[in-house]
Order: sequence, then structure tokens, then C-alpha cells
Amino acid sequence: MLVRFVRFSLFLLGAAGGYRLASFDVVAATLSSFAPASNVWPWVGLAAGALLGWGAGWWAGERVRRGLEAFGALVQRTPLADLVAGSLGAAAGLGLAVLATATLPEELPFVGAYGAVLVAASGAYLGAVVALRKRDDLVVWLRLPAGTSSRRSTTSGQYKILDTSVIIDGRIADIARTGFLEGTLVIPSFVLQELQHIADSSDVLKRNRGRRGLDILNRMQKESRVAVEILDRDFDDISDVDAKLVRLARRLDAKVLTNDFNLNKVAELQGVEVLNINELANALKPVVLPGEEMVVHVIKDGKEQGQGVGYLDDGTMIVVDGGRRYIGESVDVLVTSVLQTAAGRMIFAKPKPVERAL
Repeated sequence: MLVRFVRFSLFLLGAAGGYRLASFDVVAATLSSFAPASNVWPWVGLAAGALLGWGAGWWAGERVRRGLEAFGALVQRTPLADLVAGSLGAAAGLGLAVLATATLPEELPFVGAYGAVLVAASGAYLGAVVALRKRDDLVVWLRLPAGTSSRRSTTSGQYKILDTSVIIDGRIADIARTGFLEGTLVIPSFVLQELQHIADSSDVLKRNRGRRGLDILNRMQKESRVAVEILDRDFDDISDVDAKLVRLARRLDAKVLTNDFNLNKVAELQGVEVLNINELANALKPVVLPGEEMVVHVIKDGKEQGQGVGYLDDGTMIVVDGGRRYIGESVDVLVTSVLQTAAGRMIFAKPKPVERAL
């Protein structure tokens, strides 16, 4: 529709311009020298202008069509946050430029009356550039509650960024569903791309892990009691995903949710707070004290002679002294000690003495 409007407008402009041009006294006098008794020159000018306008309309219409397609593709690729930030920055810059032009003389040297237009355009451009550079801070600022002046006091911990490993692990979905987490769970676009890359891997195990991660995200968006947001944000100057996570966490003043030991250490060294799912799981294991009784199913030999090994439902290892002879059986044991290691908790026990009837 717009292309047809451009073509028709140029056709009319060409016709009107040709007629008007041929009607000028100087032009009419020049043309009358070829045919002094004829009054058709304005109409000839109309026809020639209309023909020229119609041809220019086809050329301009095609250029407009291509320009609109390119603009639409650019808008489609540009994140919504960038569009909003750029628009707000341009509006603010334009407003400041209008205020500035009120103090300037009506005509500036070299540019004359167009000085106000140049100042306004420059202000809008600079405002958009500044807003895009500070986009992350602007987004955080716009989400502050009314009456709050401290960014850190309200937004610190509001965003929790998920890495690839914790998504594939899957326990985060169950934790989010319980309602113990607050704020917004953020999945950066580069983490989502890594999951898709893993899901498309030729290795069966990796492919299954990637698809599991995508299924977990889909379930979280539908069932989670906290907000789950896909953040279209990337850092082209960094190739490592962990480094991108740390930078994004620092930009948003967010925490990182992971079960990756290496990412945990790197983030802590750079001042980013980390929530480790493995540490949470260890903290939630039931407390067992020496002297307590429990029933253990012994399934294999221990490292030391005569030992048997069993496991609780949460995966905690129980080493039963003298339990080798009970392999394949369930036995009542007494807890002798509890050892907390980096890998988790280990419980040491011994078979409960059989009480003999008197």
C-alpha cells in the first residue's frame, strides 16, 4: 500500500510540476518560439512531468519497499529492551536539545536557521547512544519500587541467573515450584543457545542432556511460582559462557545459580554471590547424631576389611563396620560418627547388638 502511495504521489507531483514549469512566463516565451500560436505547452509539460514522475515512482517505490523490509528485519533482531532504552534516551536528548536551543540565537554561523534542527538531531542521537550504553542499569532502575533510592538495597538478589549445568540438573525446577525462591530467574540467551547446541549434538548422551535441559525450562515457565525470564543479552567480546555469566551478574547485581564448582569459585573471586544447588542439597540432608539407630540395606564391600556400605534415600553413604557379612540384607545399626566432606556427608555405624532374652 505504501509503495503504491509513493508511486501515485510522484506521478501527481510530476504532472503538477510539469504543468507549473511550462506555465512560467520565461519558459512559455522560450517554448512559444517553436510554436507561437499554440497554447498546448502547459499540457505538454503536464504530460512530460507525469511520465517522468511515474518512472521515478517505480524506482522510488522499489527503494521504499526494500528499506521497509530492512527496517523490519532490524527491528526483529533488536531486543525490546534496546528499543525501549534507545527511544527513551532519544526522547530525553531531544528534550534537552530543545531547551538548549531556546538560549541560542535564531541563526548560527555557517548553518543559519538550520542550527536548531542540527542541535535537536544531535541531542536525540547522543541521548539514544548513552541510553543504549547504560541499558542494563536503566532496566534495573525502572524496576525499582516507588520511594526507593538505593539500587543495591532493592535489586541485590532480585535476579538469579541460571547456568547450563543447573538447568540440566533439573532440581532447580522442583525448588522453584516450592516457592522458597524469590525474585526473577533469568536465563540468558547465550545459555539457551548452549543448551540448543548440546541438544543438537551427535553424541547421544549430550543430546539427551540438552533436551532434558530444554524440557526443564519449559516446565519451569509453566509451573514455577517465581518469574522466569529469557534475557536477550550477549557479550560478543567474550567467548566463554562462564565469563559471560559473571559479567552479566555484575551488570545486573544478580546472583548466579549453579552446581558447577569451578564457576562457583570464579564468581566468588570476582565478587559475585553464588547459590550452589549442591550446597543446598547437603544442608537439607537429615541430621544424624552418634548413638541414633537406623536400618541400612548393605549393598557392597567397604574399603577397609570387613566393612559394608549402604546408602540412605538421599544418597548419603553409610559405612557399617563389620557389615560385610550383611551384604544384600537390611540390618539395624547404631551411628558411631558423622563426617562432613567436600563431596557430602558420610555416616559411620556398627551393627546393633542383639539383645538376648533373659
